[in-house]
Amino acid sequence: MVHGLGGSHLSNYLVRISHKLNYLGIRTFRVDLRGCGAGESLAKRPFHAGCSDDIAQCVETVSAMCLGSPITLNGYSMGANIVLKLAGEIGGGRLGGVDSVIAVAPPIDLGYCCRNIGRGFNRLYDWDFSRRLVRMVEGRLEIDENCYDGFRFMEKPGRIVDFDTIFTAPQCGFESAEDYYTKASAARVLADIRVPGLILTADDDSVIPLEIFQMHPRSGSVDLEITRGGGHLGFIAPRSLVPDRRWMDQRVVEWISNLDGPKKLVTI
Repeated sequence: MVHGLGGSHLSNYLVRISHKLNYLGIRTFRVDLRGCGAGESLAKRPFHAGCSDDIAQCVETVSAMCLGSPITLNGYSMGANIVLKLAGEIGGGRLGGVDSVIAVAPPIDLGYCCRNIGRGFNRLYDWDFSRRLVRMVEGRLEIDENCYDGFRFMEKPGRIVDFDTIFTAPQCGFESAEDYYTKASAARVLADIRVPGLILTADDDSVIPLEIFQMHPRSGSVDLEITRGGGHLGFIAPRSLVPDRRWMDQRVVEWISNLDGPKKLVTI
């Protein structure tokens, strides 16, 4: 399970969904991306939206711990782009026990999403995300002032594209923000995914515009489910449908638990 921007293994949605999967006897592993959560003081370089190589290492570790166990890649928002990118890079090959992928609200076209988030009311998200990113970098530098080759913000960026231009691209080996968005976007490899997959997104998500899923072809093994309402990782339902109102949790748990064949799902 891979968290979104500004999250960690303690993100509420990861904790909730992992508990529900555990209740059904399904093991879960919640990943901290570089510099996040328990790994805040350990990373020598930052995470980025295309760091599928890091998740591949996690898969290999889990596969060694759980020999023969099938593995579902499960990501949310930025983490959803990462798991789709990894599934596409695997293609028809094998990586550990990976046999499926489920991605919730994935920004599969990072450049398009960044332009979208900078428009109108969406700019509130742009400002909030960039502020979180700046805090993360500054927090890491407080622990180790020599981290990131002595990088310092001369001026704090107020937009994600500015942050990626100033920090992400140079620190992660990309020529520019646009080069980063192009190479890190899962859209490039969606058509190469060969394992069963599900993309879940909402028609009113301010961060992830629906048109990106029409612009880029995807594999026939990956279903696209668009809900009416739900926002960005919201998906709140009436209690008559889901007792705790967390429809997203229920859908993810249902999909994963039914991978080896439909079964009756206990509402938890």
